[in-house]
Amino acid sequence: MVPMKRALIVEFAKMSGAGNDFIVLDNRFYHFSAEELSAIARRMCPRRHGIGADGLLALEPAKQNGAAYRMVYINANGSEGTMCGNGACCLVRFARQAGFDADDVTLETASGLCRAHVKADAASPVRIYMQVPQHWRPSVHLHDTLPEAIDHVHYLWPGTEHIVCFTAGVADAPVSTWGPAIRHDPALAPAGANVNFVEVRRANTLTVRTFEKGVEAETLACGTGAVASATAAWLTGKVATTCIRVDMPGGTLTVGLDKDQVYLEGPAVSVYRGSFEANPADLSS
Repeated sequence: MVPMKRALIVEFAKMSGAGNDFIVLDNRFYHFSAEELSAIARRMCPRRHGIGADGLLALEPAKQNGAAYRMVYINANGSEGTMCGNGACCLVRFARQAGFDADDVTLETASGLCRAHVKADAASPVRIYMQVPQHWRPSVHLHDTLPEAIDHVHYLWPGTEHIVCFTAGVADAPVSTWGPAIRHDPALAPAGANVNFVEVRRANTLTVRTFEKGVEAETLACGTGAVASATAAWLTGKVATTCIRVDMPGGTLTVGLDKDQVYLEGPAVSVYRGSFEANPADLSS
């Protein structure tokens, strides 16, 4: 008889970046495969049935020269994401607490290398320097009819796919209805896109709500969504400064724009630490 595989006890940190929350693992120790991380995310991210999180982050050894470590980001539905701005902020905070004691560090992500500034003070914000968003497409034509409150949608790629929709009254917008319809529009197939609903409040301030693919729901904050929204606002002349405040339901992020790079700055806090049993069915034999 083949002995039954025992459950593995996995230590984790629950972390939050402006309400965008994550389960964070030190995969330098566990060596979970991508398939195993996906299975764990699908089981542990659902709220009220698991730990509850928008996604799972794994700290791994770097594969590229010049990087201190690698971030693997898994969406709540088990799909691997290319970039997560708030996730990157949380991971570099986690890595700092795990022994990477430099204030300035380069991390590897699925969308490329990016630099980060993270102080030892856990209450200080984290700043991530990212590549300038690519593939700017103003006024994208979608197959389906837009809501009357939205005239145009804009597409760009700050490490993952994003649509930006400028509209008034964002606080009352039916994001749970508009978001899935735009996210799954045939014109955006096959990858789809995160959908940001953006209101310009002042010359340097946006209010943004984001429907995230992979989570398939509105999240309290989205780092790449903040970068996409700020960049689109600048390119369309809706803001007059390159340092932009982005208010999201879970908190405030800051985006700085430059011709060679952009930065995202925001909170990255440890909520609690704990452990869970990795179900034998989640693990490869």
